[in-house]
Amino acid sequence: MKRAWSRKNVWERTPQWAKAGLGRVLTRVSPALLLGRRFRRALRFVQDSERWPTERVEAYQLEQLRSICALAYERTDYYRRTFDAVGFQPGDLKSLSDLHGLPFIDKGTLREHLNEMCTASPTGRGVDYTSTGGSSGTPLQFYIGADRSAIEYAYLVASWGRAGYTLDQSQAVLRGQIVARNQAGLHHMFDPLLRRHYYSNFHMTGENMRRYLDHIRTIGPCYLHVYPSSAVALACYLERSGDAMPDNIRGVLAGSENVYAEDRARVEAVMGVRVFSWYGHSEKLVFAAECEHSSVYHVAPTYGYMELLDTAGRPVTTIGKQGEIVGTGFINRIVPFIRYRTGDFAEYRGARCDACGREYPLLAEVAGRWPQGCLVAHDGAMITMTALNLHDDTLANVVAYQFYQDTPGRAELRIVPNGKLDAAARSSILKRMNARLQEQVTLSLALRDELPKTRSGKLLRVMQEIPGVVRDGEIV
Repeated sequence: MKRAWSRKNVWERTPQWAKAGLGRVLTRVSPALLLGRRFRRALRFVQDSERWPTERVEAYQLEQLRSICALAYERTDYYRRTFDAVGFQPGDLKSLSDLHGLPFIDKGTLREHLNEMCTASPTGRGVDYTSTGGSSGTPLQFYIGADRSAIEYAYLVASWGRAGYTLDQSQAVLRGQIVARNQAGLHHMFDPLLRRHYYSNFHMTGENMRRYLDHIRTIGPCYLHVYPSSAVALACYLERSGDAMPDNIRGVLAGSENVYAEDRARVEAVMGVRVFSWYGHSEKLVFAAECEHSSVYHVAPTYGYMELLDTAGRPVTTIGKQGEIVGTGFINRIVPFIRYRTGDFAEYRGARCDACGREYPLLAEVAGRWPQGCLVAHDGAMITMTALNLHDDTLANVVAYQFYQDTPGRAELRIVPNGKLDAAARSSILKRMNARLQEQVTLSLALRDELPKTRSGKLLRVMQEIPGVVRDGEIV
């Protein structure tokens, strides 16, 4: 995996003992200062642009589209060939609708033409190699600029501010990080730069959740930063145990999985705080988040250009109608994604929010690519698929993969390889995935020519066949 020399990458490589040693110093410094000038500049821009009128937004989007299309045409063989084939020149973009004359791209396009879609050398300084994690069952690797993290985090922080979050507040995180036991036997580690307390999403047994909540009570005013399924598991624990909700939790920031209305209602009823959610993806094309007053997603128009299209490729403009999200990103200038079909679908809710006044496209009922599913650990804890979202090259030589489980604590990882996988490659995949599962589930590996799909053609991430019913994080 290629990693650029960036502030984020260096910090992530810093050993935990060193981070802990720096904790007393870093917690006395403003997080905005620690996150750097690029982050502060991006945050100011995001906050200022939230109230732009439609005319200014469209002018900005047109400028960005011209820029990304010109870059793609001038520096990549793929886009030059594609644009020439349809008689398109970047200077031809006179309005946003002119973009609609370009063909779509999708994951297949990236896999086949990745190297000729790069505007810079993949081994160049400032270039990262990342992955979507294979949310549709088929992983995708691509290149991206290392500077995107500051911009991405600025959009997140600005959106979380609508729920009351500020950078100087702590976060209690249950989102799939690998968290070893500390000297007290608690799955916990602290990041002093981001003010984040990480707990293991892989070990959510009743006893561990009790200990997590007890520790959260000691960290001061904070927000839960979680997968929606993690929030549900905590709510279920609180219901079963009668344990009190920590009164220092100010809200729940839940993302990276679909947020279902019944789960939101349950968590809010049990915890007594708001569940705030957002939508985005590794390709950095479209970012959307709820506002202060509603749970409808507001699409940030300065992050990328979103199209919501029907099955015939026409823009969806009727409220209540569903379409596929197609995005052209403004952030990744190493591999431009121009009219990329995300495979995500959403319901159109209008072009302006009357509640908050933002002139943003509005979406609801977003059906993400990441299928719901869990593995059952040997102790009955539930491990969500999002927790296994690998943003590296573990599955670089795998066309598709799927888990099969019929016994708690054991599962079979079924993969369709891209060509031959020698014994060393198979061993590496198994070693990495088992390490990710923290000994909660032991995997075996099986090679397949194809994997079973649903009647609608979707590939399930987990074929779950454990006898009985999996309910509230326990097998009953």
